[in-house]
Formats: sequence, structure tokens, C-alpha cells
Amino acid sequence: MQKHSFKSWLIATRPWSFPASAMPVVVSVAYLFWRGYEVDWLISVWTLLNVIVFHAAGNTWSDYFDYIKGVDRDDTVGGTSMTSGEFAPREIRSLAIGLLAVAVVSGLLLLCCTGLPVLYFGLAGAVLTLFYPWLKYHALGDVDIFLTYSLLPLLGASYVATGGVRLEVLWLALPIGFITMGILHVNNMRDIEHDKRAGIHTFAMLAGEKVSAVLYCLEMLLPFVWVVAGAVCGVFPIWSVAVLLALKPAVGNSRKAVAFLSAGSKALVGVDEGTAMLQLMFSLLFSVSLVVAALV
Repeated sequence: MQKHSFKSWLIATRPWSFPASAMPVVVSVAYLFWRGYEVDWLISVWTLLNVIVFHAAGNTWSDYFDYIKGVDRDDTVGGTSMTSGEFAPREIRSLAIGLLAVAVVSGLLLLCCTGLPVLYFGLAGAVLTLFYPWLKYHALGDVDIFLTYSLLPLLGASYVATGGVRLEVLWLALPIGFITMGILHVNNMRDIEHDKRAGIHTFAMLAGEKVSAVLYCLEMLLPFVWVVAGAVCGVFPIWSVAVLLALKPAVGNSRKAVAFLSAGSKALVGVDEGTAMLQLMFSLLFSVSLVVAALV
């Protein structure tokens, strides 16, 4: 069996996508801090790290199924850990199971330090992760992603950080969730032809190219409208308009989605990574604005 460096194993988990899972936790904790709740920062950081490990397990689990189902092949642009021959499928499967085991053990320890609701959030996340490949192949991947990387981490982070589920964090679900769904959606837009060949059905495929491009643009731009409107209405502090500093890359991503209609899938190469970077920039600006508003 070929030996792999730590860097190779890390790349196989697709770390560029981690903002999708990490940022909901960061923004949720920052929002609750602004709202005046007493935040347990140590538990919050522990939760953040555990969510990232859980995400890495989900990525590798999905890549494994995409490979054995023939979705990822030599000519696809997505995960290349197996299509390139660098990793055997059994290695990626073992990596996924190992990461999931670490996340579960860490989650159980977190449960002991917090309370029973952590078990419910963890079980829901595990089920959505395990069934993600099937849901993706049946046009429900976007729904799974919204639940797994928006609603669950927002509500779960509110519980571990403050000792109670704070429903007001749901104000964050649309801006955080839409950008995260955009990562998957633009990936599936790019792969429409390859997915047809594999015999699966993604939401982007069923919606069609024009509708998919419009939806992606909405996923990129509506979060800015939501946060600015929330700042004006007092749902968020006025400092939150700082997210507009991330508008330029959002518009850039949207233009590439529109170019897809004439230039084809080559226009979308790297846009999924660009969307993840937008999530990182948008969420960090949002989080910093919330913390600054709480301190001034």
C-alpha cells in the first residue's frame, strides 16, 4: 500500500470547504455574545473543531460513494483523491470512518460536559451525513446541506455556548445557509453532464441551467440584502453592514454563473472553492462586526 504524507491526507478531506461548517458556529457564538448571553468560549472552540472533523468525515464519505457509483471519473473536476490513483477507495472509506469515529467520541465527551440535547444534534448530523450521497443523487442534497451546515450548527452552537437553545440564531440561517448551499449548487451546475452520465439526479440538473444560474446568483446576493435589512431593522447591529466588503467576490461568482449559460462548465471551474472563500470572508466580517458592536 502506498504511503501518503499528512498533507495528502489533509487535501483528501477537501479543507477548502471547511468554512461551510465552521462559520455557522463562529457567527452564532458572535451573535449570542452581541445579544448579551454569557458564552462558554472553551466549549465553543471545542465544538468548532468537532464540527470541522465531522465535515471532513462527510466530505470523504461523499467522495467515496461518488467514486464507486461512477459519478467521479478521470474526466471530472471534483474530488480527485481516487480518480488520480493517489488513494485507493478503501483508504478514503477508512479515512471517512476514522474521522467519523473521532467526531463521535469527541461529541460524546462534549455531551458529558454540556447536556443531552448535544446527543440529538449529533445524531441528526450523523444521519444527514451518512445519507447525504443518497439524498444528493435524488435531488435533495441542497436540503441536506442547509440542515447540516446551517440549522443544526446554529442551534447546536447556541446550546453548547450558552446552555440553552436560542431560537433567535435562526435569523442567521438564511445568509449563512444560502452561501453554503451555493457551494454545492454551483458544483452540481458544473457537473450536470457528468451526473447525467452517472445516472443520478441533482437539484441543479432538474432545475435546468438557466434556473440554476439564477438561483445561484440569489444565493450569493440575498445574504447581503438580508443582513443590511436586518441592520436597518435592529435585528443586527448597524456595524453588520461591514459584510458589504465581501460583495465584490459575490458579484464575481455570480457573473461566472451567468457566463456558464454561454461558455459551459469551464466557466465554473474553481467557483465552488471561490464560494467557500466568500463564506469565510462574509462570515468573518459579520462575526467581527457583532463582537465589535458588543464591546463598544
